[in-house]
Parts: sequence; C-alpha cells; structure tokens
Amino acid sequence: MSALRRLSEEGRHTEAATAALAIVLWAHLLDEEDPGDFHGLLSERRDTPVPEKLWEEARQHLHGRVTDLLHALDVRAGRDALSAWRTAWEAERDGLDPVVVPSAAEPDGLIPLGLAAGHLVRHGRHIDLLDTYTARHPDTTAWTVDAPDHRACADALGQALAGRAQDRVRAGEWTSALSDFSTAAQLGRSLAAKEQQAVLRAAANVGRTNTGRGNSPVTRIQGLDLAHALLPQDTSVAAELTAELVRQGRRVFTSDPAQSRRRFARALDVTPGDPDARSGLDGHLRAELDRGDKLCVDDVQGLLERDPECEPARKWLGDHYAELAMTATAAPDTDGLRTTMERRVELLSMAVGIAGPGRTSQVREQLDTAVRLLAEHLEATASPSDVIELFLRDLMRTGVSARFDQTVESAYLNRAQEREQAGDPDGAQHDRVCAERIGAGLPDQGLLFGPSPGPRSGRHGHGDTGQEALF
Repeated sequence: MSALRRLSEEGRHTEAATAALAIVLWAHLLDEEDPGDFHGLLSERRDTPVPEKLWEEARQHLHGRVTDLLHALDVRAGRDALSAWRTAWEAERDGLDPVVVPSAAEPDGLIPLGLAAGHLVRHGRHIDLLDTYTARHPDTTAWTVDAPDHRACADALGQALAGRAQDRVRAGEWTSALSDFSTAAQLGRSLAAKEQQAVLRAAANVGRTNTGRGNSPVTRIQGLDLAHALLPQDTSVAAELTAELVRQGRRVFTSDPAQSRRRFARALDVTPGDPDARSGLDGHLRAELDRGDKLCVDDVQGLLERDPECEPARKWLGDHYAELAMTATAAPDTDGLRTTMERRVELLSMAVGIAGPGRTSQVREQLDTAVRLLAEHLEATASPSDVIELFLRDLMRTGVSARFDQTVESAYLNRAQEREQAGDPDGAQHDRVCAERIGAGLPDQGLLFGPSPGPRSGRHGHGDTGQEALF
C-alpha cells in the first residue's frame, strides 16, 4: 500500500522502480491461485473466516483499483501501450513466470518490448499495438524480421497485422488489407489457410467498384502485385495480374510508351513467355526501329529470331555489326593488330550472315577485303596453319581474290614442306594437292572434311566452280 501511495504523490509518476515493486507484490497477492495465502492472512487478522464470495469480490476490486491507478499514471507520463505500466501489470498477472524485475527495469518500460507486444496481441489489443508501433516507426517498409530494431516484436506485429488485414477485408478495404498482409509477410509470418482466402478475396476486388464506375487500373495492378507476392504459386492471381498489365500496356501504347513497355515487361516477369505481353514489347521494338531510336542488340536479335521476316530488325543488326567493324579498325586493340583484324572479320561476318544472300553487297566486299588482309597478316606473322584455318572457315571462297588465293596456296605449300621435314609424307602430299587445286582456281574448303554443301548464290557469282571435283 505504501508503494501505491508513493506513486500517487505529485511527481512520482515516473518512478519505475517503485512501480515495478508495487506490480510484483500486488500481482503475487491477488493471484487467483493465492500462492501467498493472502486469503488466509486476512482471515487470521480478522479472527474470522472471509467468505469465498467476499474474497473474490475484494480481489477483483483491488485489481481494478491498481489497474486504474497505473493507467492514470501512464496518461500523466505520456507512456504508450508498449511502455505502459498497465501493460506490465497485466502481463505480470497473466504470466506463469514473473516478467517484471524491480531491480532491473527495462529502459523502454518495465518489461521487455517483445513481451509487451505479445501481451497486447493476446488480449485483443492488436490495434493499440499497431498504432503505438507505427508512431514509433512510421516507415513500415523497414519492418522486416531481419532488422535488429524490429526483431523483438516481429511475431506479435505479424499476428496483429494479419488480424487487422482480415478486419479490413470484411470491411471491403482491399488495398489496405493487402498492404497489411504484405507487411506481415515481411515480418516472417506464414499466412494461414483462412488468411490466404482473405488475400484471394481482396485480390478479386481490389481497384474495382460495385458499379464499375471509378475503377482504378493502377490500384488494381498494385494490389494484384501484392497478392502475387503473397501467393506466388496461385495461378489465378498471376493470370489476372498478367492480363491487367497487358490491358494497361495496350491502353497507353501511344500516349505513354515508356509506361506501356514497363507494363508489358512486368507481365512477362509474372508469366514468362506470355504471347500478348511479348507481342506488345515487340510492337514497341518495331516502332523504335521505324523511328531510328537507340536500341539494345539483344532485343533486336530476339525480335529477329521470333520474326525472321522482320526486315527492319535484319537491316539494323547488319548495320550495327558493320559499324562495330569500322570502329574496331579506327580504334585498334593495343594488345596486337591480329586481334583487331580478327574482330573486324568476325563482326563483318555476322553482318553478312544476318543480312542474308544478295542484301548487302557492300558489306560482303568489306568482309572479303578484311579476310584477305588478315590472311596476309597471318602469312607474315603466324604459321601456315593459321592461314589455312582462316581459309577453312569458308569466309571467302577461291576465285574471289587472286591475292587471297595466292596466300592460301603458299600456306599449303609451306606447310607441306614442314610436314615433309617432320616425317609426314602423307600430310605433305595432301597439302600439295590442296595447293594445286587452289592454284588451278578450284574451291577447296567444302570437301576437305566432307561433301559439298551445294552451290552458293549471291557471292560474286562463283557459287558453282567445280568444288565437287576436289577429293
């Protein structure tokens, strides 16, 4: 009684140690099990038994008086629900073990924060917990189970949020409900079956009105995104989100191309390979090709693979690789001229391959020149086998350039001499025959390792030059 009277005095409403002592003692005295035999003590003092009914009424009355006093002191001191002495008092009375330690009061209250939060949830005060915690930590995006500042209350907050979310679903507050479920998931809560059903109900209605007037596509997409993150395996949510993203991507295709592209791309993230979303993105690519916008090589290459008849994509890629080849020549690799020349040949070869037969005679001529120059460089700086390997890549056939043919012929003759000196007469004979055929103007590449692939067209008119006769 002295402790309670002391707390009631002016200026004593913040004496945590006194409050802790009063709470521990009165919780012990008023416990339902009466472990201190307070009932018996009163009977002994009165020298007459205290009837059970009278004892129970007195116990409840005293409990109410202590609760009211502590609450009044909380209000006077401005303590919130988590740090309130009333919360500590109720938790002490409910707990199987003491939670308030008079000599070691918590800096934020009389009991640990996690215990206070759990008590509020168990007693149906989840709104008090959420209001208090939001006032302390307004940025709910930071409420995660791994954050040190939130770990202690994560479980209780998850339960409170899930409870409020279900209340909001019943009230038709779809967006707020999904947001609460999402934050609960951030805090590590796994949704129970009835909570998952609540998510599905909210997803079916978010962004929509009963009359259809005032529907908000943006709100619907945001809500469906939250529902999809909560239930990633639910195909119905994924399908509805994809369809809504495609609808909105089409709606702003012309008025807001950037947003339209984001909608289609997000739809593909949700449902990989969705044909409508892919068609929408390809439509933007075609429009960008027509406008001459800056594009990504992979995007254009992908478009051409999906639509081999797309001539703008084919032309763009051919021009792109030809331009890279020119850049490689203008800025040679400092590690060596050969690397630069090989890179130029590779890029021009890609440009010719993409353009197809008969479409880029100028690039074809550039490739022939690049191959000839590389062959001459290899002749001067590398082995005969390097020249022959270049020739066998079939980048330029015999009969196109006399200088190239002479370079390859010399390489075969030089390698024949090397093989003969190394004791390989069969290999030497093979190389001499190849050199002879090249010198006679016959092609060599195709039949060295198998039958000819057939005559080629669009390459300076030398598609059928008697190649079949070689070996």
